[in-house]
Amino acid sequence: MSQAEVQYRIHNGNAWLTLNNECARNALSPEMLRELDARLDQAAADPDARSVVLTGAGEAAFSAGADIAYLSAAAPAEVRAYARTAVALTEKIEAMDKIVVAAINGHALGGGLEIAEACTFRIAVQGARLGHPEVRIGAVAGFGGTSRLPRLVGRTRATELLLTGDTITAEEALTMGLIHRAVSADMLHSACEELLTRVHAGAPHALRLTRDALQRGMELPLDAALRLGANHFGLAAGAADFREGTAAFLAKRPPQWAQSQTAHDPAPEKGIAS
Repeated sequence: MSQAEVQYRIHNGNAWLTLNNECARNALSPEMLRELDARLDQAAADPDARSVVLTGAGEAAFSAGADIAYLSAAAPAEVRAYARTAVALTEKIEAMDKIVVAAINGHALGGGLEIAEACTFRIAVQGARLGHPEVRIGAVAGFGGTSRLPRLVGRTRATELLLTGDTITAEEALTMGLIHRAVSADMLHSACEELLTRVHAGAPHALRLTRDALQRGMELPLDAALRLGANHFGLAAGAADFREGTAAFLAKRPPQWAQSQTAHDPAPEKGIAS
């Protein structure tokens, strides 16, 4: 295609990445997955981007999911490689130092929802439908849905959604905890940026450590997760942000965070995850 598969722009300090194949409801072709991977790398390295917002072109769909035309002609080994590429992409989203928000501007189905499930936050427009209809075409939620969905909404809800292939409204997704907000279409961009503004009122280093403790702690027994949280509290205390934050609290003034310090602060033993 002559046009970019994924558009990139900076707005209010955030990198907006737009899946850009509206005619195909932003279906995730192999080319789009590769370009999204490159755009995520671009956002990660961009000093003007404090966070990333991922959305879709048009109003109909965030992404309708995997490229069915591609799948129908692909050999099983090619499908497996395609899914592994998508899984690596979702892992990259989770592992980014920068917070990633899914601005779900329309339907998010199958692989499209799996991309959103890997994001730090999910905000959807009212009336959007979300779901995993893979079983209805003889497929499996192979981009991470069988693992992430139960972690987000619980095994009971996930079992029903994955095995029936039913879709749900944004309002239902909000009730079950799959998304964080359901807003009108004209408020989607501002809702994403307002949330990020509130998040970034916190100390950058503390945000990184908190996200890591949250993500890794979900995979650990409770006693190990508690020790991880205590360890990260100690790591936070060694950062300049901790001294500034506590001093500002005692002085009853707004803190002034050292935005550039995160590259030099102590990091968790096994890296930072989203």
